[in-house]
Amino acid sequence: MRQGEQLARLGKMAELFEDYSPLQLFAQGRWEGKIFTLVGRLQFRGAQGTWTEWNALFDDGSRAVLSEDNGNYVLSFPEERASREVADFQSLRVGGSATVLGQVFAVSSLDEPALISAQGELPKLPPLGSKAPMAELRNEQGEVISIDYRDKPPSVDRGRSVELEAFKFKGLREDSAKDEKGRQFNCPHCGSPVTVKLATSKSITCDSCSAVIDLGQGIGGELKHALQDEPVQPIIPLGTVGELQGTRWQVVGFQHRMGHDPEDPDEHFGWSEYLLFNLKRGFFFLVDSEEGWSLVRPMTGAPRYQGGNSATYLDVTYTKKYAYSAETAYVAGEFFFPVVRGQKTENLDFESPNGVLSMERNGQETVWSLGTRMDSAAVAKAFGLADQAALFKRDAAPTASSGLSLKTIIIVILIIVVVLSILESCEESANNASGYSSTGRVGGGSYGGYSGGGGHK
Repeated sequence: MRQGEQLARLGKMAELFEDYSPLQLFAQGRWEGKIFTLVGRLQFRGAQGTWTEWNALFDDGSRAVLSEDNGNYVLSFPEERASREVADFQSLRVGGSATVLGQVFAVSSLDEPALISAQGELPKLPPLGSKAPMAELRNEQGEVISIDYRDKPPSVDRGRSVELEAFKFKGLREDSAKDEKGRQFNCPHCGSPVTVKLATSKSITCDSCSAVIDLGQGIGGELKHALQDEPVQPIIPLGTVGELQGTRWQVVGFQHRMGHDPEDPDEHFGWSEYLLFNLKRGFFFLVDSEEGWSLVRPMTGAPRYQGGNSATYLDVTYTKKYAYSAETAYVAGEFFFPVVRGQKTENLDFESPNGVLSMERNGQETVWSLGTRMDSAAVAKAFGLADQAALFKRDAAPTASSGLSLKTIIIVILIIVVVLSILESCEESANNASGYSSTGRVGGGSYGGYSGGGGHK
């Protein structure tokens, strides 16, 4: 800061991390007829990764926060009326509910992130590296309440998801999707070169040994990694570009997940998720399950769900179909969120004619996603794999097994054995009555393809 001829250093910030975002300082947008300029940004790191919040200054002097939320954008404005009525951070629970300004919101995230960098013009300058509790609440209208307990009383912002095109931005970055030079280091397990293409990736796999590498702790020999056995080969190769629903997507990540019904430990099933990236639309998931293909996007809002067999979102009721535990079995490529082998969540799936509604929950966060069914032939064609369309066909369930559990298989086998025994007795009686002997028959122990191999699908 300059005071006359005197220069004074007020503080020092860490270097900004460059991300895939098309946003940058001094980009101008329009919202509800008013023009705003992005004049500053804060970068945070929490348990679920890093994110950026932009300080948007309107021409009339008012301010808003434009944040990037799982590839979506949320525009929020201060809610000073709510600052003194929000619940204490300690009383909130992920998956629970809280009332703000007379409305009920679901608690979707509780974290204590640290400010890691800042740039440009800011309403205030919080100390670098400081941690403070933050909570996010969401409702079925797609609204987001952000509570920063760093302030006394806590500051409250209220916003909703907005497509980037709706702002009619001028001055966006054009080179933000990919750094052509990449960021390269040697795999801490096998020593092979690994190149990071999306600078904000939190996890990446080594192409040579399939080790899962944690990028959250920086680049170097101290990187955490986990070995993977039995690699799963994706049908759509990483890096492939295709067009779905009028948008060009690039496949940047892949994970195979396993699920089981807590009430039937012998019942296991699997499905695959392709992480798709588009510069302006963010991240989607293309899910390959036994019931077919679906295009899924993490939601900004949270459906109204208080237990039971239904959830409501945007006045549409979805019926619960499956409840199960999920575990990540294999990952490849890059992810904007931390991914590790063995990562576990508790999941619920709901269905309606409008699509599929899914909930995933761990100890710190609840994420809802909304998906639409996709024709397998259309998916194959979209990624230039029409000649392999047969590999894309599915006929069972995305998040629950359509196969038979061990208990069911045993019952079926017993029934078959009994029926066959009766038939054999009848045949033997008939043969004896007609003068034929059954000693020439060889029993193979397998009838109609049935075997006692267990419940694995």
